[in-house]
Amino acid sequence: MNDASQAFLGVIAVSTALMAILQVGAVIVLARVARQVRDIIGTLQQDIRPLIARANAIADEASKTAALATVQAQKIDRLVTELTQRVDDTSAIVQQAIITPAREGMAIVAALKAGLAALRGMRDLRGGATGVEEEDALFIG
Repeated sequence: MNDASQAFLGVIAVSTALMAILQVGAVIVLARVARQVRDIIGTLQQDIRPLIARANAIADEASKTAALATVQAQKIDRLVTELTQRVDDTSAIVQQAIITPAREGMAIVAALKAGLAALRGMRDLRGGATGVEEEDALFIG
């Protein structure tokens, strides 16, 4: 073999050794980075677990609060419905107790007025001439 060939063969051997060393170094660095990433992920999981648990607790409380609010709204609806029914019943009772007797009383008053008017009409018919003379004496004119 010639000297140039041996030189090239030496350069190739050194280059291959260098590439192998670089590849081993890259694998070592990647292993360290992978370990660091794993540690960071573990730390994040430990830190996030309480937050997730707290978020679940808040969601549970919100669900309970919504259920209680629904129950309260139903109670209010029942109370308003019952109050409306009572107001209607009271209105009917008031109408029966006050308005109906008042109408009957007004009818009695109207009957009395009609009776008195009839009596006045009869009186006017009996004393027809004297009534006009009395009115003439009071006339100013």
